[in-house]
Amino acid sequence: MKDFVQRWHLSAWETGLMTAMLELGSLAGALTAGIFADKYSRRQSIFSACAVFCIGSALQFGAQSSDHLIFGRGIGGLGVGALSMLSPLYMAEISPPEVRGSLMALEQLAIVIGAVLGFWTGFFTRDNPGSACWRIPLGIQLIPGILLGLGCMALPPSPRLLVQQGRIEEALRSLAKLRLRSRAEVESDPLLQIELLEMQVEATLIEQTSTADSSAQGAKLGSFRTELQGWKRLLSPKLRARTFIGITMMFFQQWSGINALLYYGPTLMRSLGLQGDAATLISAGGVGIVQFLAVLPAIAFIDRLGRRPLLRGGSLAMAISHLLIALLVWQFGGDWTAHAFAARVSLACVYAFTAAYGVSYGPIGWILPSEVFPLSARSKGVALSTASNWLNNFLIGLLTPVFMERSASATFFIFAVACSLGYVWSTYSVPETANVSLEEMDAVFGSSAGQEDLALRHQIEADLGLHDLVLRWSLPSGAHDPA
Repeated sequence: MKDFVQRWHLSAWETGLMTAMLELGSLAGALTAGIFADKYSRRQSIFSACAVFCIGSALQFGAQSSDHLIFGRGIGGLGVGALSMLSPLYMAEISPPEVRGSLMALEQLAIVIGAVLGFWTGFFTRDNPGSACWRIPLGIQLIPGILLGLGCMALPPSPRLLVQQGRIEEALRSLAKLRLRSRAEVESDPLLQIELLEMQVEATLIEQTSTADSSAQGAKLGSFRTELQGWKRLLSPKLRARTFIGITMMFFQQWSGINALLYYGPTLMRSLGLQGDAATLISAGGVGIVQFLAVLPAIAFIDRLGRRPLLRGGSLAMAISHLLIALLVWQFGGDWTAHAFAARVSLACVYAFTAAYGVSYGPIGWILPSEVFPLSARSKGVALSTASNWLNNFLIGLLTPVFMERSASATFFIFAVACSLGYVWSTYSVPETANVSLEEMDAVFGSSAGQEDLALRHQIEADLGLHDLVLRWSLPSGAHDPA
């Protein structure tokens, strides 16, 4: 986009700052979204996040200076970060239990599709006259923001949040609407009643755990001190290893180099000897397509093959790809024209890396943090892991153009080292969480946090009558009445 380059004259540092402001805003949005979602509602919070995102997009679309672009990306990032927490949270809370895991894996697929569409939109508008070449892609992103904001208001409220707020009747009506049950079926459907009771059990478990932590510290439930104590619990001896897994997973996901390719694909492709804007952009756009294709088998086989084998294999393949690219750039980067075969091998290594990422770090990065934490610490544990994702995403966006300006081969070598460390980490620190129960997870981490939650859950289930309800509906129709 020649007009963009000629209009703003951005240095490498300013380019990195403009890119990284989105991630910095997303970090703040991800950390604060949960507070508003609990205080108000999921739908209202999603609508507000969409409004913030649209404001940021409008600032970028109508930018008259580079400051407008940078500030607009920061504002838009607040909305993106909030939505990265709120959307999957809402989906998980309204989904039937049997499809909740599949929806988590599909989130990565949706992210990749969005990246592919965004890239090719920019590709096909790059030759438009004047500022239209870059204003059109920035303006188009308003469309999904508006559609999501308006669309979410037509959805029913989260029944889990209503249960947490003590609005049981409203929660039952919302659940019935989500499960396509008529009003006549609300009181007679056993599955609906059992699912509602399970939500009450979960809400009571979280409340009692928070109350116990607050009482031990002399804090009042719902106070700032209680909230702080919940975050500090993630660093307690029982949960420290699990927290480390969640944070480190997102660290390696970002430092594998995937977003460096997505953000600065054309720049990286030029460092591999590709000439001409069209060839460079098409090759960079292929990264998104390869990642999209690689995610599909991951969704199908991720539970069958397990997390650790995919992480280890993906780390090894990505490290080798980056190392080969670094060596080829270092050896032939000064004269790619005379070494066309080396340039093609480098491009093949980029695609091999992308495919390895798509079946490993891409989907597992979002699944693993949700699996290692016990129920009472899961929301804060996942929030902290997501914050780690955005923080490292911010650093990648900020530093990659500076690294590339200094040395392209060293940039790829840094990613090779990170992927090598990821292989060591996944081999010696990551437990296999596919189909692992809470008791087995406790044995892996040498902790009793999950067992304590499980014992408390069984007691709450008995107190709320869940066991009796299941037993009553499991009996033959004629055996409900002892007479």
